Amino acid sequence: MDPSKVSIFKTYDKPRGQGGSGSFATFMIIGPTCFFLGMLFSAFPYDYPLLWTSIPTPDAYYDQFEAHLKFLHASPPIIPRILNITISIGFTGFFIKLFKPSEANLLFDGASLLLYVVGVVVYITNIVKGLRIVTSGFYGQPESDTEIAIGREDSLRVLAASNTILALVLVGVLVLQAGQWYAERKEQDEVAKYEKQQEEKSAAKGTKNGGHVTRSASKKKQ
Repeated sequence: MDPSKVSIFKTYDKPRGQGGSGSFATFMIIGPTCFFLGMLFSAFPYDYPLLWTSIPTPDAYYDQFEAHLKFLHASPPIIPRILNITISIGFTGFFIKLFKPSEANLLFDGASLLLYVVGVVVYITNIVKGLRIVTSGFYGQPESDTEIAIGREDSLRVLAASNTILALVLVGVLVLQAGQWYAERKEQDEVAKYEKQQEEKSAAKGTKNGGHVTRSASKKKQ
């Protein structure tokens, strides 16, 4: 292996003492991400007829979907608190991994944090706001001059589309974390392979030098 490549690998080395904390921080990121993906998957049966089928949706379905959303929004306060705590756990994991970051952290974890923030923004601006509108029942009334008034059916479709967008964003976070793990694993294999080659070259060189010393010593005795 070219020594210049080794210098590239060294730039991706983890800071001292961050191996265990980095693995735990990764778990703190993947855990909440999978948790929210599970919640979105449970809402997929309600979102599917609005977005992924060409069959006309009956009016009774909108009534059922609206009742389901009202029930979710009227859940006990412990439910949104758990969601907020779970979101905070994900941010804590990112902050731990980005403390004294390397180039690999800035590439993978930085992009993952950006997607995570986008997901939180979609959750607050679209999903939470949509639940409030459904609960109030005031469709087609913009809250400000810059907003466009949309009806009941379109509001429910926007809410379903927001769930899909959020799911794609969270999948992107998982893909980036998996990519970081693969890159680090590949780097370790390459460094181990290079070190093994260097040890074999050193051993071969030492054996060769030992052979020269033995021959010169035998000549002096003669």
